[in-house]
Amino acid sequence: MFQRCNLRDMLNTGDTAWILVSTGLVLLMMPGLALFYGGLVRSKNVLSTFMHSFVVLGLITLQWVAFGYSLAYGPDHGGLIGGLSYAFMRGVDLAPRAGDTIPHMLFFAYQMMFAIITPALISGAYAERLKFSAYVLFTLLWATLIYDPLCHWVWGSGGWMAKMGVLDFAGGIVVHVSSGISALVVALIVGKRIGYPRERSMPHNMTMVLLGAGILWFGWFGFNGGSALNASGIAVLALVNSQLAAAAGGIVWLAIDVYRYGKASALGFASGLVAGLATVTPASGFVGPMGAIVIGCAAGLACYGGVMLKGKLSYDDTLDAFGVHGVGGAVGTILLGVFASKAWNAGGADGLLAGNAAFLGKQLLAVAVTIAFSVAGTLVILKVVDATVGLRVTADEEREGLDLNLHGEEGYLIGPSSYGRADMSVVPAEALPATKSSPVAAS
Repeated sequence: MFQRCNLRDMLNTGDTAWILVSTGLVLLMMPGLALFYGGLVRSKNVLSTFMHSFVVLGLITLQWVAFGYSLAYGPDHGGLIGGLSYAFMRGVDLAPRAGDTIPHMLFFAYQMMFAIITPALISGAYAERLKFSAYVLFTLLWATLIYDPLCHWVWGSGGWMAKMGVLDFAGGIVVHVSSGISALVVALIVGKRIGYPRERSMPHNMTMVLLGAGILWFGWFGFNGGSALNASGIAVLALVNSQLAAAAGGIVWLAIDVYRYGKASALGFASGLVAGLATVTPASGFVGPMGAIVIGCAAGLACYGGVMLKGKLSYDDTLDAFGVHGVGGAVGTILLGVFASKAWNAGGADGLLAGNAAFLGKQLLAVAVTIAFSVAGTLVILKVVDATVGLRVTADEEREGLDLNLHGEEGYLIGPSSYGRADMSVVPAEALPATKSSPVAAS
């Protein structure tokens, strides 16, 4: 009885309730991502794309239990890694960590959701052509060798970036820069889809894309708001800033589409709101609302340009993981160095506009190091995967579709099986209507 009362006194029920809800909200982002990515691919690959966002829930949950959490949040070793003190949840119980007001086990579960969604974002770069065995091995190695160390550097106790004063409220560096840059590397190494860019692979289900974007928007309130780790004013600030940046990013992207093509693209708005959310993520708990709107507008402009790059440089980032998450994460992390203000969060820092140019320099360094680490680590991992299980499916499997060839199932079965039938969502580029739409729609 004494221990139970003592534990109750250490915990805050309001904080615990909010992080319980936030954990569920971030988990909900996984089916949201599956819908968003799944609607963008051709119908013959919709199930395989869904699998990328669902199987990771099992893979990384078990990896996080076994050693991932310990590497990320265990006691520090040289500012680089956390060691194995918490392996297999040893010491992860219902008592709070030092300085927290929620159970240690809840902190473990909440952070596990971030570890799950980050490698899933990369799947947008290799959709429609990667072996399932390669996906599994790549995801496990990437989470262990790139995500876990980066997480410790920025958020772990004693991590070198944290000690230097780098800020990342909810994952601009740890989640978006790392996954976006790695996505670009994967796209370059795995190579283009057959027929790209001569054949344009049009999104097969835009209503699915919009539904997925809406679920991501909803879940992001837990992603950013929950990163306060308590039910406080900072959580409110992060939640409101997320809404403002998403709105600004979506409207700016939509306006660019209307200016360039004369049509308001549904995909453009969906892409813009996700870009706004990704870009404000590192800054959401450290800047004021007007700063969040500026960051959202910058996201619409910068990420639109990032998506246009693949046409200019002729690489095949299938679902624009780099253009949205890589570019957005970097821009948001840097703009945090400009707009951060202790007036909004006393535990943060003042940025360039408040006269602290040194903080901007720290953010720039963190982005540069993250890019270099992600590029080098991903290249090594891809070499290992290619040498063991291989990266790409065969040309025949790619043409026929990954759903049947890799999983023995179809995403849609209306009437006779579509096995071997040409996918009607693939059309020659010259046969497309003269009026174009958002650049993402021409992926």
